[in-house]
Order: sequence, then structure tokens, then C-alpha cells
Amino acid sequence: MAIPASYGLGPLTVKGIAGKSVELTAPLTGSGYSISGCSGGGGTSSNGGGGVVLRCDKGTVAVINDTMNLQVIMVQSASAELRIKPAG
Repeated sequence: MAIPASYGLGPLTVKGIAGKSVELTAPLTGSGYSISGCSGGGGTSSNGGGGVVLRCDKGTVAVINDTMNLQVIMVQSASAELRIKPAG
């Protein structure tokens, strides 16, 4: 799923769904990365690049890079509904 470049991430990819959690990956497009509300981590080089892995539970509202809200609306056995919008 493509997201605006201003969020500091490349396209989000759903890597797995288990129970009430969804696992997402994304490449980093900036030189830093921060998250609150979901577990996960990643790395970046001084010139950008690298990637992140996020594990978010149903009902979670995460803030990523202080610019993007990611909310997990629904998780089922083979699908998840996510809401992405500007933080704030």
C-alpha cells in the first residue's frame, strides 16, 4: 500500500496476520524513524535506506515518525483493515 513520502516510509506490506495482530513491513525513505503504539523496530543508514517491521494489535492507534497515524480497525484470519492519516 503506497503512502505519502512525507511520512518517511515507502509502501507498507502486510507480512502476516495472527490472532488479533497484523505484521507490516516498509522501507525507510528518510534518515530517522520513530514509533509509538505498536511494537517493532528497524534500522536506517545515515543517508536513508533500511526498513522497519511493525506488529500492531486490533484497536491500536500508532504514531509513526510523528507524522502518520496508523490504526488497526479490524483483523480477521486472512485480512486486516487499516486506517492511515496524518498525525495530529
